[in-house]
Amino acid sequence: MADAIKLYLDEDTISRALIRALRTRGVDLLTAQEAGKITTPDQEQLEYAISQGRAIFTFNTRDFVILHTDYTTNNREHAGIIVSDQIQVGLLMRRLLKLIGTVSAAEMHNRLEFLSNWR
Repeated sequence: MADAIKLYLDEDTISRALIRALRTRGVDLLTAQEAGKITTPDQEQLEYAISQGRAIFTFNTRDFVILHTDYTTNNREHAGIIVSDQIQVGLLMRRLLKLIGTVSAAEMHNRLEFLSNWR
């Protein structure tokens, strides 16, 4: 997909196995660790992802649903928020690949996606 979603993994989702599996399959991703953003508050993580044109992937569903609601209520934009429960790396990878293979970066704009919907 020419307009593929680029990911930013917050510190909770950093898994060497997941990162390696996604990069092996050509996914453009950046981690909070690589960006020097470990222990950065959620709002700042989202702002950084926005500045990089990346959808953020997190296990912190509650806080990021609140952030998404705040952004949409206040007409602020983001590149997408993907939330998931902490599940097996293989399932995470397959679901993320299905989402990235189906939804463009433009379609992900201002969108909140629950990875559990991508079975």
